[in-house]
Amino acid sequence: MKRALILAALGLTAAAFAQSPDFKRPPPAWQVALSASKGSKPPAKAASCAGCHGAAGIPAAGTPFPRLAGLPAEYLAKQLFDYRDGTRASPLMGPLAKGLSDAEIAALARHYAARPAPPSKAAKADGPQRGRQLGRYGDNALALPACIDCHGSDATGGGPILPPLAQPAPYTIAQLQAFRSGERANDDNRVMREFAKRLSDADIKALADYYAGR
Repeated sequence: MKRALILAALGLTAAAFAQSPDFKRPPPAWQVALSASKGSKPPAKAASCAGCHGAAGIPAAGTPFPRLAGLPAEYLAKQLFDYRDGTRASPLMGPLAKGLSDAEIAALARHYAARPAPPSKAAKADGPQRGRQLGRYGDNALALPACIDCHGSDATGGGPILPPLAQPAPYTIAQLQAFRSGERANDDNRVMREFAKRLSDADIKALADYYAGR
């Protein structure tokens, strides 16, 4: 009702409001690149990714590199754009991303999103209980929601830019520590940075071990 009154005061109909460029936010560059991409064949640049992330987008066990296979194309494209423009700082990925065009980023994102993710592991009865608690239920005393509230509870994640969290433990530890210190700052509205500040080193390890076992 309030919106209708405001529109009437401005002399606008709802349809005109929806079409007005003054009230439209342009899509982010990574989204534009994905929209223009067909993703019909494996990009040539994928070969250079294989050294760390594995030929199929699954890194070797024990390495600190994340899996790319099966992650949402939107998430992958956004991260590569963030690496390229410095929004997500990385001495390794930054220079590599700067050598990628918009089209190459979109092609890589679609390529790895189409790779099958590794099968979920059977949950261990003696698995990290603290990690399970934080992941599935959160911690009210620390004002921490459950990780699954945003990231989902399965291999598909919680949305286009909210990836699943099943990753090698060294990678998860490094990212949570980076969010906690502010070294990683490409989270919308500082959400992950604020949550990570409430995690102890033991909590970070427990979460990393829990999701590594998923």
